[in-house]
Order: sequence, then C-alpha cells, then structure tokens
Amino acid sequence: MTVPETTETTETTDPETLRERALQALTTARARTALLTSCVEDPELTAQHSPLMSPLVWDLAHIGNQEELWLLRTVAGREAMRPEIDGIYDAFEHPRAERPSLPLLPPAEARRYAAEVRGRALDVLESTAFHGTRLTEAGFAFGMIAQHEQQHDETMLITHQLRKGGAALTAPDPEPVPLFTGPSEVLVPGGPFMMGTSTEPWALDNERPAHRRLVPPFHIDTTPVTNGAYRAFIEDGGYDDERWWAPQGWNHIKAHGISAPLFWRRDGGQWMRRHFGVTEAIPPDEPVLHVSWYEADAYARWAGRRLPTEAEWEKAARHDPATGRSTRYPWGDADPTPVHANLGQRHLRPAPAGSCPAGASPLGVRQLIGDVWEWTSSDFLPYPGFAAFPYKEYSEVFFGPEYKVLRGGSFAVDAVACRGTFRNWDYPIRRQIFSGFRTARDASPELG
Repeated sequence: MTVPETTETTETTDPETLRERALQALTTARARTALLTSCVEDPELTAQHSPLMSPLVWDLAHIGNQEELWLLRTVAGREAMRPEIDGIYDAFEHPRAERPSLPLLPPAEARRYAAEVRGRALDVLESTAFHGTRLTEAGFAFGMIAQHEQQHDETMLITHQLRKGGAALTAPDPEPVPLFTGPSEVLVPGGPFMMGTSTEPWALDNERPAHRRLVPPFHIDTTPVTNGAYRAFIEDGGYDDERWWAPQGWNHIKAHGISAPLFWRRDGGQWMRRHFGVTEAIPPDEPVLHVSWYEADAYARWAGRRLPTEAEWEKAARHDPATGRSTRYPWGDADPTPVHANLGQRHLRPAPAGSCPAGASPLGVRQLIGDVWEWTSSDFLPYPGFAAFPYKEYSEVFFGPEYKVLRGGSFAVDAVACRGTFRNWDYPIRRQIFSGFRTARDASPELG
C-alpha cells in the first residue's frame, strides 16, 4: 500500500472564524488560570510546594510575560511594558528550585500585570490580519500563547497535587461505566502511514512536518493499564525483581526507596493514595497515574510486552485503514467534545478504563486522547525536515536520549494543547506529571 502525501486534512477558515477561535482559546485558558490561582490564599501562591515546581505566582506572571513578549512586542511591535522583569520570568535563566528566591511580583501585582497584558492582547487580536507572516498566519501566535497558558495551567495543577493540606479544587467525577470486558488488545496492521502534520494551523514545531513512516504490524492495549493491573505487578514483587528494570531505573528506585506509584501508600491490606488533598482508596479500574517511564517499562517487561514506539502510538491513534488517511484525532477530524475524551480539567481524575467509546480509533483503541499521558519507548527527536519555529528553545534544545516521549494528553490537558500529533516529553524518572501508559507487542509480519 502506498500513502499519498495528501492524507492530511487541510483546515481552511475565514479570518473572523479564526479570530473567534483564538478569542475562545485565550478566554478558556485565562478562566482556568484564575481558578487555579484564586482557590488558595496568597501565602500558598508564593510558597514553593516542591523543588520540582515553581511557586504558583511565578507561573501566573510568566504567563503574562510570554503573552506580552509574543503578542504585544513581536506581533504588534509595541514597547515593552515591564522590561525589568523579563529575566525573572525567563524559564531558561532560572531553574525551578531557584525561583522562590527571585524578586517575584506579589500576587495582586502579578494579577494586575497579566490582566493588563490580556486587555492589550485582545486589542491586537481585533486588528491583526491572519496572513503575511508565519506568526500571524491562521492566528498561530495567538494559538501558541493559548497553548502555552494551558500548559502552565497543567503545571499549576500538578503543583496543587503536590501541595500539602486539604482539598482546594473540586470537580465532578467522570460518569461511571460498566467494567470493560472488550478485547484486551487490538491488532494494528503493518504498512506506511503519514506521521506528524504540515497543515494543522496551530501545531508546534516538533509536530512538523508530515512524513511517511513504515510501521510493522503490532498489537496495542485497547485501554491504558489500570491501577488494578499495576497492583498485580507490585504484589508479584515487581519492584524487588531486577529482571524487569532498565539498569538506570533499577538504580533509581533502589536509591530513592520507590516501591509503588507516587502518592500511593499501603494501609493495612489496602492501597490508598493522596489525590488533590483527599486520601482515598485506589480505584482499580482507573488508568494508573504518576508512574515514571522506568516503572512503565518494568511493568511492560513483567507482562511479557513492551511500551509502544511513538510511531506505533500515533499510527494507532490517527491511521484509518479504510481510507489510508491520517486524521486529526482517533475519531476523525472534529474537535474533541466530552463524549470523545476526558480533557480540560473537567474532572480531576482519569475516567475508568473503557470510557468514551465515541472517541475510539477506527480499529477500536480507546482513550488515546485524554485521561493520562502515555509513555512511549521513543527518545524525543526531531522529524525529518524539522525547522525550529518560532524559537529554538521550544523543542530543539531538548532533542536527544535524555527525554522520553509521552503522547495523548491527560485529564489535565485542554483540547487546544492536545491532538493526535501533539508531542510531550520528560525525563524517564519523572512521576509528578499525570503520566500512565499502555503496552504493545510485536505481531507476525504476515498479519500486516
């Protein structure tokens, strides 16, 4: 089978539609930022709840500073509002552990600054023509800023999970669903498909360009690995058996005394976890959360399987065997709705395994978008023909074997920052992120 270069859908919309889309994305992100920074008192905003994370007030002002830099200064060509704070809120100048010692804007001033930037940015949005430069084409700069804010909202939600004390956030639980009894895995036929995108208007540089990938046939889990399945690995002595672990992973868990996912603890004969300020019994049918790449890899080995490659994950999520097309999402090209995926902090937890059947891929793989970020076996590397845009520090400086790729988003990710081509990456030791996984195995070549 050959794959034509035009398997992607090209999205063309008129300027007013693009303007409305950008306004909605920016407004949604700011409402979430306000929620995450208004639900606790000022001392909690200025405190550092973990050396892995910034104080919440740093994220708040950083969001405003990036919006000013790109929308007001770069797109509109305006003078800097607060040039003296640029270095303070440059994420590459100061590691997170150092940020509490910086002269940060106090909460009230950070809110005023972000609000003033937003007011001016909306004026720019009204007057910008969505053509002429790469930054303004299809409203890219506005989409980039909306995605940036939502990514920091996810980071702030991680901080809320790490903070001590009672619950500060509430949200309804996902709808209960019957215990999933469908097939445990799905065969993805071998052959070529188009990976990445050259047409998604707000796609970031590491998602580009679209290119042909040949993937042998493989089997992939129908749903993410659940807490119940992962508990079986623990109870079989998985954390005490060196056979299942990559050498660096084995050294890491032994050095740090890790014997279960982050936030889990055994209480008598029951496993409990701390979840956004509440201690609860661990729901067995939820996708496992807060596991590192090393833990995911060890589980897969124990189960006689492996983590999928990034290309396998994307083929399972985007390739439609009936048409040969690569779609934007597993269910097609339409934007996500609540029936498709658990996104946008609508809930504060993953939905049970087997949820959102309307969001399944053509082959029947479920929950590829939302619920938990899924570790893959792949290092974070550029695609053939990669070009950094609009700045090298977004992706290029992270390429290499130090980082592993995660795919699919989580319940903490907004739809604007989540699609079938979206790539996330982190160190293989990271566990505070909303990470889970699913496993895969090779199939016989004749099945392709």
